Amino acid sequence: MALEIATFGGGCFWCTEAVFQQIRGIKSVEPGYSGGQVDNPSYEQICEGSTGHAEVVRLIFDNAVVSYKALVEIFFAIHDPTTLNRQGGDVGTQYRSVIFCQTEQQMTCATTVMAELAAKSEKPLVTALEMAPVFYPAEDYHHNYFKMNSRQRYCTLVVAPKVAQVRQLFSTGQPA
Repeated sequence: MALEIATFGGGCFWCTEAVFQQIRGIKSVEPGYSGGQVDNPSYEQICEGSTGHAEVVRLIFDNAVVSYKALVEIFFAIHDPTTLNRQGGDVGTQYRSVIFCQTEQQMTCATTVMAELAAKSEKPLVTALEMAPVFYPAEDYHHNYFKMNSRQRYCTLVVAPKVAQVRQLFSTGQPA
């Protein structure tokens, strides 16, 4: 088994966690914070928007089952990479579109996928590509948030439609 790590920030981590939990080959999805200047930030600090961190998910995946390229394609399908520091009603640098690459190979792959997407997009992509900084796990109550709170208003209005979209588009766990 060829386990690898991928880290994506595409708005609220409750959404991205729930979506990536649907994908075959992903062994774990952990919400957290990355890319800022504050050590061990709290959710309250993140919400203030002054830490520089983005809400992200760190994936452990089996590259023999789902490729990094497929994960990048899914990431771009589930959020708007053309809006700076926001996803829907979630506004602030903590909700920015970012890929934190673990290796130079991931950086090359993500750059290629972004170039292909940019060629088809009417608006410029604002997704940042960076080598992965320190990852800080989110507080326990954020883990499996959608699974544990699926009837909560934000989950029914924002998270559930994204989960349904990824189930429809990527039912096999890989982009078509």
